[in-house]
Amino acid sequence: MSPLKVRLFGKFRLLENERQLECFSSAKARELFSYLLLHRDKPHSREILASLLWSDCSTLQSKKYFRQTLWQLHQGLDEALPRGQLRALQTDGESVRFSPQTDLWVDIAVFEQTFARVQGIVGEQMDTRQCHALQEALSLYSGDLLEGWYQDWCLYHRERLQNMYLAMLDKMMGFCEVHRDYQRGLEYGERLLGQDRCSERTYSRLMRLHYLAGDRAGAIRQFQRCVTALQEELDVKPSQRTLNLYERIRADQLETETLPQTGRCEWGQEKQALPSLTSRLNKLRSALLKIHKRVRQDIREIDQAIGAELNRLRPGGR
Repeated sequence: MSPLKVRLFGKFRLLENERQLECFSSAKARELFSYLLLHRDKPHSREILASLLWSDCSTLQSKKYFRQTLWQLHQGLDEALPRGQLRALQTDGESVRFSPQTDLWVDIAVFEQTFARVQGIVGEQMDTRQCHALQEALSLYSGDLLEGWYQDWCLYHRERLQNMYLAMLDKMMGFCEVHRDYQRGLEYGERLLGQDRCSERTYSRLMRLHYLAGDRAGAIRQFQRCVTALQEELDVKPSQRTLNLYERIRADQLETETLPQTGRCEWGQEKQALPSLTSRLNKLRSALLKIHKRVRQDIREIDQAIGAELNRLRPGGR
């Protein structure tokens, strides 16, 4: 494994043998570095990158700032990477990209590759090797992508990676259920609810896991949590499917052999649950983008007003 690691989950960190490096002289160099890592599989137009990172500037200014930042990024990477290694960035007059030969470990790369290997497999059908790979990937998720950053491109990737994280947790709950590792399944469920309090599917899984573990009272409490969360957050009641599950648990009539063992019935539920979750996240993203754009507009207007006032106060000003 490369001694040089980049962690983008949580706070931005560049590490050499677990020692944090401070080799970038500007926040924009870190932003350009992070963006290129998130799109590491293709070259990027210099002009598009400049307009993306300096959208409030003129084309001439944004290109100038981009050249300065690219030079800072080159300097920082040359300082961090081992001597004799090829330059991390491949550049020409039109584009920039990461060199595929760069010896760099990136947490999001490992995370995305693991998710891609199990994307079409429900948790109930995973094998032990896939389970261990998911556990390692989940351990990388120390927080949402680049916490404290609110650029439009960052918000998009933050939501995308969070959706992967939720899907991985759900798969692990299914795996734990069929392998009777109920306590660990409950832990994954609580982590999932920490990200999405309104996941009715997760409450149903938790109800079953508690019941299978011999804790019928715990299963009933999960239903009550579900009712409260859906009412407070969405002003809706649990679905009939959840109500039926609750009634069977309350009457102590939930037969373990009817619980999903192959994942076939759960796959239909997963397809129904994901659009609802995605819809809510898309609405939240849209609202955040509008707020972000409004703040930027307000800042520009304030800057213009201050500039006009300073001009008026200067000698000869009006």
